[in-house]
Amino acid sequence: MGLEECADTLIGNWHLRGISGGEKKRLSIALEIITQPRLLFLDEPTSGLDSASAFFVVQALRNVARSGRTIISSIHQPSSEVFALFDDLLLLSSGETIYFGEAAMAIEFFADAGFPCPSRRNPSDHFLRCINSDFDDVNNTLLGSQRIKDLKDTSGPIMNLSTSEIRARLIHKYQSSKVAARVKARIREFSTTEGLVLEETSGSQATWLKQLTTLTKRSFVNMSRDFGYYWLRIIVFIAVSICVGSIFHDVGSNNHAILARGASGGFISGFMTFMTIGGFPSFIEEMKVFSKERLSRHYGVGVFIFSNFISSIPYLVLMSFTSASITYFMVKFHPGLFHFMFAALDLLLSIAVVESCMMVIAAIVPNFMMGVIIGAGFIGIMMASAGFFRLFPDLPKVFWRYPVSYINYMAWALQAGQPPLQGEVVLTSLLGISLSHSKWWDLAAVAANLVVYRLLFFSMLKLKETALPMYRTYYSKRTLHHLKQRASFRKTPPFPSKRHHVVHSLSSQEGLNSPLH
Repeated sequence: MGLEECADTLIGNWHLRGISGGEKKRLSIALEIITQPRLLFLDEPTSGLDSASAFFVVQALRNVARSGRTIISSIHQPSSEVFALFDDLLLLSSGETIYFGEAAMAIEFFADAGFPCPSRRNPSDHFLRCINSDFDDVNNTLLGSQRIKDLKDTSGPIMNLSTSEIRARLIHKYQSSKVAARVKARIREFSTTEGLVLEETSGSQATWLKQLTTLTKRSFVNMSRDFGYYWLRIIVFIAVSICVGSIFHDVGSNNHAILARGASGGFISGFMTFMTIGGFPSFIEEMKVFSKERLSRHYGVGVFIFSNFISSIPYLVLMSFTSASITYFMVKFHPGLFHFMFAALDLLLSIAVVESCMMVIAAIVPNFMMGVIIGAGFIGIMMASAGFFRLFPDLPKVFWRYPVSYINYMAWALQAGQPPLQGEVVLTSLLGISLSHSKWWDLAAVAANLVVYRLLFFSMLKLKETALPMYRTYYSKRTLHHLKQRASFRKTPPFPSKRHHVVHSLSSQEGLNSPLH
């Protein structure tokens, strides 16, 4: 694949340049080849590559085919060297088969049909010139020049016929040719031959522990390299924590400080966790990688979720304990190491819950702008019903108190922020904090929210994996049914006229002039 020169270069992301676009394409093809697939589909693998790179890519694909694998690929305007590597060639135009057979026999087929390829012209360019209707517009433009007028009589049938006429001749020639007869015979032979039935593999051949360790290591490395995944949020957390600590610095413990302590706790458990939605774009990119690798059955859904959570723990601990250290001692909450550890753990679980919630949204909404808006709205609802802006006894019983306030992670986190102090009347009536149960129950409720959202994330991925193919099949059938009901669709001729084609500019096609030189 010609990737030896960039073997020690990072692939890159939005802030790190890394390897080039052509090298990324070759790398993605190489990743599929090393898995030794039985059938490999590629959509224009040589687009954007120079002639040498395109040749090496196709040569590598041919070596894979020689090992007993089937390679099916669409190639955009291959060079003559690349074309010589093809085994079989399928030419399609407007849904009709122009040619399907050995690639080496295609030139002879076109010559027998009355459209021989010039001696010093790329065969693929010649085929494209014969069946691509865009060249009609090119010919009409070039026929106005004196040079083309002089060569009109000696240019052959290509310049004198329209693409639809050439295509009609080629289709008729192919349907009555020996090439088509051989193809039909091979299809009949294959349909009656009983070969070896390969059992469907249930998944990756690696053990569950091997999958977990490999994915955890890779996810941890990606998180450390992506500045926007955690490092940027850690910096913002530190800056906001300093602002909160300076605003509520040493609020005291008298009666006037009760509301200030509640406000600082509500801000820390609310806004600090709200900033977690900043990692949603990174979640979307990770979901794209997961979807691609899941189709190849490299690993399971459970392994992916568990490895992602394990690799994120060091960053979540750093984020929560750094923020808690700044705010806890600047505000001067309840003194003692035990109380500080409890507050930091409370913040850690709250941030983890919000991350799990955003992952659930990422599994449903593929667009990161929609996901950020939905996530912000969801967290805003959680903040409104957490018991700070509106006390629990004052919340409407229908929906908001039962069940929203009880499934709200922020409500439990806010209640668990401070241990029971003297002045139970103030805590219960002014702040709406219940003292009938231990604060550890509040922390356990936050952890339960974390588990529920991770399980919901797992369920959404499994449901999406099962339902999406069914939805696409239904949508395709429904679209075809509606198209067949249209009169314009039923009356469409097999070879649409020139006015049915979209006129593209010359710059939208590569090498349009090459067949006409």
